[in-house]
Amino acid sequence: MADFGATDLDAFAKEVRSELEAMYPAELRDPKAKTDPEAVWGGRAFEGSTDPQIVWLQRMAAKGWTAPTWPKEYGGGGLTAAQARVLDRELAAGKYRTPLASFGVWMLGPVLLEYANEEQKKEHLPKIVEGKIRWCQGYSEPGAGSDLAGLQTRCEDKGDHWLINGSKIWTSYADKADWCFCLVRTDTSKKHEGISFVLIDMASAGIETRPIQLISGESPFCETFFTDVKVPKGNLVGRLNGGWEIAKRLLQYERQNISAGFGEGGSAGGASGDLATIAKQYGAADDQDLRRRITENKMNFAALRQTIARSAAESRAGNGPSATTSIIKYAAAEFAKERSELMVEALGHQGLGWEGDGFQGSEVMAVRGWLRTKANSIEGGTSEVNLNVIAKRVLGLPDPK
Repeated sequence: MADFGATDLDAFAKEVRSELEAMYPAELRDPKAKTDPEAVWGGRAFEGSTDPQIVWLQRMAAKGWTAPTWPKEYGGGGLTAAQARVLDRELAAGKYRTPLASFGVWMLGPVLLEYANEEQKKEHLPKIVEGKIRWCQGYSEPGAGSDLAGLQTRCEDKGDHWLINGSKIWTSYADKADWCFCLVRTDTSKKHEGISFVLIDMASAGIETRPIQLISGESPFCETFFTDVKVPKGNLVGRLNGGWEIAKRLLQYERQNISAGFGEGGSAGGASGDLATIAKQYGAADDQDLRRRITENKMNFAALRQTIARSAAESRAGNGPSATTSIIKYAAAEFAKERSELMVEALGHQGLGWEGDGFQGSEVMAVRGWLRTKANSIEGGTSEVNLNVIAKRVLGLPDPK
């Protein structure tokens, strides 16, 4: 690709359009093409795979376009913020599949760029870009959810290695992950100042994962147990007992990513179809109050998407996400829950479907999706925690006496 200046965006867009067209596997042009749904996450399990989704991932990664704004020396694309927006627009306009879904790209990578040493960056960032390692997040514990700083998973200094004992819960896809970025307690005499941030190979001896079945029937989360797990000293990121600062920064990226699903091109706000169309299809459009609430929800999502776009532009132009991600995350969770409730209401009796011949697949998906959205106000920080962040960090309100 030619070396375009930051202002030559029209020429850059033309070149990107051509490159994407040439790189996209022919098999993926069929919207009904069958590929392994896990392939989009990459990881060790797909080493040597010829799945067309993996081929697409590899071609995009070779250009650094799975992490377009990361520095080239770590495998990224080295694009400017404006160029990255052009790439995003071309991917959306061409209806290309997501090349890589990755907690490494969305959360871990940005904090490694900010806090890791050079050796850690060179070791982990290129593998994240290439989708060679699938990551999971070891934060919440059975007794430390909203009060995350109360975590008790112990990490002891054994001279030439760390020894970790404890457990995590709600660890997304831990049973499929290759590595885990994890918060551990390295000092029991302090709360926030006694936490460290470590990277753990999930193939290490002493690690066990158990999937948790949700009320929707899915099992994306796990319990994760660490029993005398040995971790190399070099896997500590940042300073010893300095993990809380990294943890908070990573949560900003997590909330930004969760909210991005409701932004331009995102599917989270409309994955089950247009509400107004469905209300007409199922004979619910005559309900004036339902029509009003559907209209309000659509307006709220439109405003939210504009806010997300503005926040993303500010983030790219500055120093990453700010505490305003808590505003977006809170609003996105509330609007999504409201939308799913309207969907089920519009379905009428068909909104009772769970399985069986009497219900279409889209109806079953809507009902199960409605149950899944209940987690929107918990994951990535509960709505109550986000409201506290908004009060303190955005509005500047004092702590209650």
